[in-house]
Formats: sequence, C-alpha cells, structure tokens
Amino acid sequence: MRKNLAATLLICFTSLFFSCKSYYQFRMFETDASIFVDSIEQMRNSSTSEYTIAINDVITLEVYTNGGERLVDPNDALTDGQTSTVKDNPPQPKYTIYSDGCAHLPMVGNVQLKGYTVFQADSILAVKYAAFYTAPYVKTKLLSKRVIVFGPDGGKVIPLEYQDMNLIEVIAQYGGIKIDGKANNIRVIRGDLRNPDVQLINLNTIEGLKLAHTDIEPGDIVYIEPKRRVFKETLTDIYPLVGITTSLATLYLLVTK
Repeated sequence: MRKNLAATLLICFTSLFFSCKSYYQFRMFETDASIFVDSIEQMRNSSTSEYTIAINDVITLEVYTNGGERLVDPNDALTDGQTSTVKDNPPQPKYTIYSDGCAHLPMVGNVQLKGYTVFQADSILAVKYAAFYTAPYVKTKLLSKRVIVFGPDGGKVIPLEYQDMNLIEVIAQYGGIKIDGKANNIRVIRGDLRNPDVQLINLNTIEGLKLAHTDIEPGDIVYIEPKRRVFKETLTDIYPLVGITTSLATLYLLVTK
C-alpha cells in the first residue's frame, strides 16, 4: 500500500512540475526579433500606395445626380428591390468583385473594377451611370479591407475604414491594451503566412513608437501578447492533482488506522 501511495504521489508531483510550464502554451507567433528587416523597410517605403480593388473584395455604391446634389434610387434599383422598415436607414446592398474582376451592378451590369483604386472606380461608374442620370456623382466604398487582431480579449476582425489607418487606431478599435496586455510585445505579421514578415513593436515608450512601422495594410495580423498570472494559472492547473493527492492520502490514513 505504501509503495502504491508513493508511486501515486510521485506521478502527481511530476505532473505538477510540468503543469507549471503549461501557462506558456497560450503564446502565439513567438519570435525574439523582427524577421526580414529589409522587407519591413520596403513595406515602410511602399505603405503610402493606395488600395486597389481585388477579386473577392466587397463594395457598396451610392449614386447622386447633378454632380452630387441628390441621392437617387428610382424604383429601388440600387437596392435590388429591397425595402426597409426603417425609412431613414435603409439597408445598403453589397457587391462582390468576382473572379473575372467584375462587379455586377444595378442598371449598368458587369463592370470591370479589379486593379482600380476607389477614386478610379468612382470615375468609371460615373461614366456608366451617365446613361441614366444627369451629371452623376458616384461614391464607392470598399468594405473588405480589414486586419485581424489577437489579444487578451480574443480575436477580432477590424475593418480598415479609410486609407492609412495606423496601428494605434487599430488597437483602439480592438478595445485598447488593458491591464492584462503587454504593450511592449506587439507583433505585426504581414505577407504570405508561409514566409511572413514580422515586426516586434514596443509601445511602452515614445522611443519604441518612433522606431515602429505603424502603418497597417489589409490582411495584416496584429498580436498583443497577454500578461499571464503564473501563480493563479498554475494553481488552476494543479487543483485537480491536489484534490486527487488529498483524497489518496486521506484514504491511506483511514486504511492504515
């Protein structure tokens, strides 16, 4: 009996030892330094380029007459006949850029938009809608440009609402860096995930902010490493083992009396 109890206790304490390391398993995208610094510098130099529309992007569309005087939508043509119970806030239809680079739009049909900026798309569509409206003004909005943020509050998809949105704004949209997040250990991952560019950013200091490349591009992944409360998490991990050990010790004492 004593040998069995000793063996059980040994197994429990061995498990306890390894469980103390388990809190490291939450970490993602671990690296000790920025990867491909030359590529990151190239990203810095090219980050001012404007977004272009790509396959599978999603857009919305507003058409105005007389150079922007009034929004028009006769017979619900631009909403595909959809109606809304909320008069002042009707649903805005979304259009996908298909594999041929075209979007299928009301009244004008298929229009090639792949490779164009939003500004260029506005001009192209204004020409198309000129067949139906006087001096049309078109406002195109690109909805599918977004980044993914992982952090203490889980993962969130953050839409890039406008050109040149930076890391600080993305983190603010995520909810900020709270007490359980590490401002000195932020990773920005960009490019092909099989061979990504990674930048480590320290926002604890102004110097760290100055050295960081904070411009964000569509498809980026931002990771805010959470702080871990080692003692509390270790206790959570070993609590079942402590319970088993206590039960076995109690049983042993009862049997040996």
